Amino acid sequence: MRIATWNVNGLRARLDFILHWLQSRKPDVVGMQELKVADDEFPVEAFDAAGYEVVTHGQKGWNGVAIASRLPVEVETRGLPGQEAAGARLIRAQVEDLSFATVYCPNGKDIDHEDYPRKLAWYDGLREYLGGVDAGTPFVIGGDFNVCPAPIDCWRGGAADGTIFCTTEERSRFQGLLDGGLVDLFRHARPGEQVYSWWDYRGGAFHRGMGLRIDMLLGTAPVVQRLREVTVDREYRRKQEGMTASDHAPVIADLN
Repeated sequence: MRIATWNVNGLRARLDFILHWLQSRKPDVVGMQELKVADDEFPVEAFDAAGYEVVTHGQKGWNGVAIASRLPVEVETRGLPGQEAAGARLIRAQVEDLSFATVYCPNGKDIDHEDYPRKLAWYDGLREYLGGVDAGTPFVIGGDFNVCPAPIDCWRGGAADGTIFCTTEERSRFQGLLDGGLVDLFRHARPGEQVYSWWDYRGGAFHRGMGLRIDMLLGTAPVVQRLREVTVDREYRRKQEGMTASDHAPVIADLN
C-alpha cells in the first residue's frame, strides 16, 4: 500500500497538477490539506475519472482537508472535536484495515500573535482525540503539522529555536503525539537525513535549500512493521509541464 500526505495550497489552482501527480505516483491513499474549497464545490468528478473516491471536510477560501483513495473509504470523523472554531482541519476514514487521518494544523503566525496560543490549544485537542487510538491497530495520521520537530528539520538549524515552528511549546506538543504511541515514519526510516517538505516561493528558497520539514506521516507500531520506504517527493515541488507546484512537496510511504 502506498500512502501519502500533501498540502496542495489551493485545490482549484492546483487540480491539473494534482491529477498529474496521481497518475505518476499512483498512491493508494492520500491526505490533502489547505484545499480552500467548500465540500459542494469539490471537483469529485475529476477524481472519479482518475480512479479515486474522495471524502472531504472543506471550507470556502480557507483550510480544508480531504482523503482520496483507490480503495473503498468510509468516514470516521470530520473535524477535531472541541476545535470547530479553528476551521476544517481534520478528517479520518477507514481504508481496508487502515484507519487514516489527515490534518492541517494551525500555523500560529508568530509567537506574539493571538493565533499562537490557539495553535497550542488545537494541538492539545489533537492529543486528546488521539488518546482514543489503539496503538496496536494500524493507524496513520498525516498532514501539515506546522512544526519542525527538531533543529535538523529547519534549514537554520538551532538558530531558529524559539521562533515559530521551532518553539519548545510547539515541539513538546508534537512530541506528545509520539509519546502517545505514534512514530514519525520519515525520521524512523531516515534518522540522520536533512530533507525538507516546504519552501517559501520567495527568494529562491527551494533552490537554495532554505526549507522546513513540517509535513509528516505518523503511524502506530503495526504500520512501522510494514514500512518499506519513505520519501519526500521533491520532484513535485517543481513545475510540471508548465503547471505551478504547491509550496509543499508530497510525502510518500510504501507499506507491505
